[in-house]
Amino acid sequence: MLKGLGQLGDMAGMMKKAQEMQGKMAQLQEDLASMTIVGESGAGLVKATATAKGELTALDIDPSIFDPNEKEVVEDLILAAIKDAQQKAGAKTQDEMGKLSESMGLPADMKLPF
Repeated sequence: MLKGLGQLGDMAGMMKKAQEMQGKMAQLQEDLASMTIVGESGAGLVKATATAKGELTALDIDPSIFDPNEKEVVEDLILAAIKDAQQKAGAKTQDEMGKLSESMGLPADMKLPF
């Protein structure tokens, strides 16, 4: 008859863990929005800065690459820098999510809802 009380205690513990994880995920979302990642192309001639969530925040282009005859090259370098920043942002997000998962006792490669 009292056997079910143990399961209620387990359920309360699970709910507490779920709330703790929800709080940590909310904090991680805020942290990712404030982390900056810099992607580069053309040996640093073009730099794209983004948040770890992938939002582009700045673009720095060395003036030496502005040659009217090389317009397509400049466009390619800009796109490459943006893609590099986005790729690095994705990797940083996965790394931070892995750390959060491990701290909660979950497998590091578990896909959490982001």
